Amino acid sequence: MPTTRPFQALPLAATVLTGTVALYMALVAFGNITDFGTNQAFVQHVLAMDTTFKDPDLMWRAIESPTLQDIAYVLIIIWETAAALVLIAATTLWARGLRRGAGYADARRLGTIGLLMVLLLFGAGFMAIGGEWFAMWQSKTWNGLDAAARNVVLAGVALVVAQLRGADER
Repeated sequence: MPTTRPFQALPLAATVLTGTVALYMALVAFGNITDFGTNQAFVQHVLAMDTTFKDPDLMWRAIESPTLQDIAYVLIIIWETAAALVLIAATTLWARGLRRGAGYADARRLGTIGLLMVLLLFGAGFMAIGGEWFAMWQSKTWNGLDAAARNVVLAGVALVVAQLRGADER
C-alpha cells in the first residue's frame, strides 16, 4: 500500500503567501520597467514635494534634481526586481519541500530575506521616508501610503506564517 504524506497546512500557507508576494513584486517590477514613466512621475512628485503643503520648515528636504529622482526610481526598480527573484526562488523551495513532505529551512531562510526586502521597501522606503520625510501624506494626488500599508500587511503576514513551524518540524 502506498504511503501518503500528511497534509502540511503551515508550509502550504507559507508557499501560497510567499508566492503571492513574489507574483505581486514581479508584476510591480515588470510594470515599472515596461511603463517607466507612470511611477517615475510618482517618485518625482514625492521627492520634489511639489504637491505638499509647502511648509518652509520642510521644503529643504525636497529633491528637485531630475537626475537624482531618476536614480532613486531606478534603485527602487532594482530592489523590486531583486525581491521578486528572491521570493520566486523561495516559493520554489517551499513547493519542493511540500512535494518531499519536509525540509523547509532553505525556503524559510530565503523567504525571510525576500519578505524583509518588501517590508523595507514599503515600510521604511515608502511609509517612513516617502510618507514622513518627504511629507507624502500631505499630497492628495501623489500619496502612496495606503498602497504601501497594504504591501506591509501582506508581506508581514506572509513573514509570520513562514516563521511558524508545524509539529513535524519541532
